[in-house]
Parts: sequence; structure tokens; C-alpha cells
Amino acid sequence: MTGGRTGRRPGSPDRLAEVADAAGRAFRLLPAVPEDVAPAGRPGPSQPVRRISTDPDTVERDLVRLVLTLVELLRQLMERQALHRVDQGDLSEEQEERLGSTLMILHDRMAELCADHGLTMEDLNLDLGPLGTLLPPPGTE
Repeated sequence: MTGGRTGRRPGSPDRLAEVADAAGRAFRLLPAVPEDVAPAGRPGPSQPVRRISTDPDTVERDLVRLVLTLVELLRQLMERQALHRVDQGDLSEEQEERLGSTLMILHDRMAELCADHGLTMEDLNLDLGPLGTLLPPPGTE
């Protein structure tokens, strides 16, 4: 199997160097400070954007927070898909009951995992800057 037009294998050192090079070029295009993305006529904050925190004391908690955020995002997407299927009448009554129970158990388990790691469900809602928050506010789904 070859890696596209170049005939190189996807895992070859040449291909990996090419991908790393492309990623480097792409990241150089990203704005590093808010002034680079502030709308015309509106000044942005004078502080550079803090992209990553490398505090060794909180790295484990931050990693747990990130993983739980991704799991919560997927849980909410699955819940929306399930509600859509229920609204469409795609499921039998038994399937609806089983799906509802499973989603409730998953939500409860997420709350437990957050509590185990000293987080709240609100802590999982990452601020994406000008895009808003990752997850919708509670009650707006």
C-alpha cells in the first residue's frame, strides 16, 4: 500500500517529515496574540493568548479534565442523536426505554468521575475564545 501520489508508505520517515513540515507551516499561520484576530476597530487584550499551561503540579488534573470533556461532548452528541431517533419514531418502545436508561446511567457516571477528580460538569465546558464555549449551557440542548 502506498501513501498517496508520492508512492511513499504512510509511516515512512520521509512521509512523517513531510507531515511534520506541513503541520509546522500551518501552525505558523495561526495568530499568536488576540490582536491578530480582533475585529477591525475593536482593540483586543494586550496580553498574548495563553495556549497551554505546563504547570507540572496540575498536568494530571488537566489531562483528566480534557479526557472527561471529550467524553462529555460525545455523550451529549449521542444523547441528541437518540432524541432525534425518538422524535423520528425509529425506535421501539423497548429500545427507547433501554436508551434512556443507558444515557441516564452514563450521565450519572460522568458526574461521579468529575466528583472523583474534584471537577464539576461546568469545569468541562472549555472556553473557545471568540467561538464561545464547547458545550451548550445546561437547559439549552
